[in-house]
Amino acid sequence: MMRQRQLQKKSRNSVQKQKTSERRNSSQPQSGSKNSSSGVYYSFLTVVLLLCLIQVTISAVLNISKIISYKAKIVQITKTRDAAQALNEQLQDNIKNFSNATGLEAIARNNLKMSGEDEVLVIINSTKENEEAVKADKHNIIGLIKHD
Repeated sequence: MMRQRQLQKKSRNSVQKQKTSERRNSSQPQSGSKNSSSGVYYSFLTVVLLLCLIQVTISAVLNISKIISYKAKIVQITKTRDAAQALNEQLQDNIKNFSNATGLEAIARNNLKMSGEDEVLVIINSTKENEEAVKADKHNIIGLIKHD
Protein backbone atom coordinates (compact mmCIF):
# COMPACT_ATOMS: atom_id res chain seq x y z
CA MET A 1 0.00 0.00 0.00
CA MET A 2 2.73 2.35 0.73
CA ARG A 3 4.26 1.58 -2.51
CA GLN A 4 1.08 2.41 -4.31
CA ARG A 5 0.88 5.72 -2.56
CA GLN A 6 4.43 6.53 -3.49
CA LEU A 7 3.73 5.62 -7.09
CA GLN A 8 0.60 7.77 -7.09
CA LYS A 9 2.60 10.70 -5.68
CA LYS A 10 5.24 10.23 -8.32
CA SER A 11 2.65 10.10 -11.06
CA ARG A 12 0.97 13.23 -9.70
CA ASN A 13 4.30 15.03 -9.55
CA SER A 14 5.13 14.00 -13.10
CA VAL A 15 1.71 15.17 -14.30
CA GLN A 16 2.19 18.51 -12.55
CA LYS A 17 5.65 18.87 -14.07
CA GLN A 18 4.25 18.21 -17.52
CA LYS A 19 1.51 20.79 -17.01
CA THR A 20 4.00 23.44 -15.87
CA SER A 21 6.29 22.67 -18.80
CA GLU A 22 3.32 22.97 -21.15
CA ARG A 23 2.42 26.28 -19.57
CA ARG A 24 5.94 27.51 -20.02
CA ASN A 25 5.97 26.44 -23.63
CA SER A 26 2.61 28.04 -24.33
CA SER A 27 3.56 31.28 -22.53
CA GLN A 28 6.74 31.85 -24.52
CA PRO A 29 4.97 32.90 -27.74
CA GLN A 30 2.78 35.27 -25.71
CA SER A 31 5.80 36.90 -24.11
CA GLY A 32 7.21 37.61 -27.59
CA SER A 33 4.05 39.45 -28.57
CA LYS A 34 4.09 41.13 -25.19
CA ASN A 35 7.59 42.40 -25.84
CA SER A 36 6.67 43.79 -29.26
CA SER A 37 3.55 45.53 -27.92
CA SER A 38 5.52 47.03 -25.04
CA GLY A 39 8.16 48.18 -27.54
CA VAL A 40 5.48 49.96 -29.58
CA TYR A 41 4.09 51.45 -26.38
CA TYR A 42 7.50 52.78 -25.31
CA SER A 43 8.13 54.13 -28.81
CA PHE A 44 4.80 55.95 -28.72
CA LEU A 45 5.61 57.42 -25.31
CA THR A 46 9.02 58.54 -26.58
CA VAL A 47 7.43 60.35 -29.52
CA VAL A 48 4.86 62.01 -27.23
CA LEU A 49 7.57 63.12 -24.82
CA LEU A 50 9.67 64.52 -27.68
CA LEU A 51 6.67 66.51 -28.91
CA CYS A 52 6.14 67.85 -25.40
CA LEU A 53 9.80 68.81 -25.18
CA ILE A 54 9.60 70.65 -28.51
CA GLN A 55 6.46 72.48 -27.35
CA VAL A 56 8.11 73.54 -24.08
CA THR A 57 11.19 74.79 -25.97
CA ILE A 58 9.10 76.84 -28.39
CA SER A 59 7.08 78.31 -25.53
CA ALA A 60 10.25 79.25 -23.66
CA VAL A 61 11.68 81.02 -26.72
CA LEU A 62 8.44 82.92 -27.32
CA ASN A 63 8.24 83.95 -23.66
CA ILE A 64 11.81 85.21 -23.69
CA SER A 65 11.14 87.28 -26.82
CA LYS A 66 8.02 88.75 -25.20
CA ILE A 67 10.00 89.64 -22.10
CA ILE A 68 12.59 91.45 -24.22
CA SER A 69 9.94 93.40 -26.15
CA TYR A 70 8.08 94.32 -22.94
CA LYS A 71 11.29 95.58 -21.34
CA ALA A 72 11.93 97.77 -24.41
CA LYS A 73 8.38 99.14 -24.16
CA ILE A 74 8.87 99.81 -20.45
CA VAL A 75 12.03 101.80 -21.18
CA GLN A 76 10.25 103.81 -23.89
CA ILE A 77 7.23 104.51 -21.69
CA THR A 78 9.50 105.51 -18.79
CA LYS A 79 11.32 108.02 -21.02
CA THR A 80 8.00 109.43 -22.22
CA ARG A 81 6.72 109.70 -18.65
CA ASP A 82 9.89 111.49 -17.52
CA ALA A 83 9.64 113.95 -20.42
CA ALA A 84 5.98 114.60 -19.60
CA GLN A 85 6.81 115.16 -15.93
CA ALA A 86 9.58 117.62 -16.88
CA LEU A 87 7.20 119.51 -19.18
CA ASN A 88 4.55 119.49 -16.46
CA GLU A 89 7.00 120.97 -13.95
CA GLN A 90 8.06 123.62 -16.47
CA LEU A 91 4.43 124.56 -17.12
CA GLN A 92 3.72 124.74 -13.39
CA ASP A 93 6.71 127.05 -12.97
CA ASN A 94 5.40 129.20 -15.84
CA ILE A 95 2.00 129.36 -14.18
CA LYS A 96 3.61 130.49 -10.93
CA ASN A 97 5.79 133.05 -12.71
CA PHE A 98 3.04 134.50 -14.86
CA SER A 99 0.28 134.54 -12.29
CA ASN A 100 1.34 137.99 -11.11
CA ALA A 101 0.94 141.22 -13.08
CA THR A 102 4.61 141.68 -13.96
CA GLY A 103 4.76 138.20 -15.51
CA LEU A 104 1.70 138.93 -17.64
CA GLU A 105 3.19 142.22 -18.78
CA ALA A 106 6.40 140.44 -19.80
CA ILE A 107 4.43 137.92 -21.87
CA ALA A 108 2.41 140.67 -23.52
CA ARG A 109 5.49 142.73 -24.26
CA ASN A 110 7.74 139.93 -25.57
CA ASN A 111 5.42 137.49 -27.28
CA LEU A 112 2.33 139.48 -28.21
CA LYS A 113 4.16 142.75 -29.03
CA MET A 114 1.90 144.79 -26.78
CA SER A 115 2.81 147.83 -24.69
CA GLY A 116 1.58 149.41 -21.49
CA GLU A 117 -0.42 152.66 -21.18
CA ASP A 118 2.58 154.96 -20.96
CA GLU A 119 4.93 152.88 -23.11
CA VAL A 120 5.88 153.06 -26.77
CA LEU A 121 6.66 149.82 -28.53
CA VAL A 122 9.63 149.89 -30.90
CA ILE A 123 10.24 146.80 -33.06
CA ILE A 124 13.51 146.43 -34.87
CA ASN A 125 13.29 143.88 -37.67
CA SER A 126 16.19 142.21 -39.42
CA THR A 127 16.41 142.48 -43.22
CA LYS A 128 14.48 139.27 -43.90
CA GLU A 129 11.82 140.17 -41.41
CA ASN A 130 11.72 143.67 -42.90
CA GLU A 131 11.09 142.34 -46.40
CA GLU A 132 8.38 140.02 -45.16
CA ALA A 133 6.76 142.86 -43.22
CA VAL A 134 6.83 145.12 -46.28
CA LYS A 135 5.23 142.41 -48.43
CA ALA A 136 2.59 141.84 -45.78
CA ASP A 137 1.89 145.58 -45.64
CA LYS A 138 1.57 145.74 -49.44
CA HIS A 139 -0.93 142.87 -49.38
CA ASN A 140 -2.86 144.57 -46.59
CA ILE A 141 -2.91 147.88 -48.45
CA ILE A 142 -4.02 146.20 -51.69
CA GLY A 143 -6.72 144.38 -49.73
CA LEU A 144 -7.91 147.63 -48.17
CA ILE A 145 -8.03 149.39 -51.55
CA LYS A 146 -10.12 146.66 -53.11
CA HIS A 147 -12.60 146.69 -50.26
CA ASP A 148 -13.20 150.44 -50.52
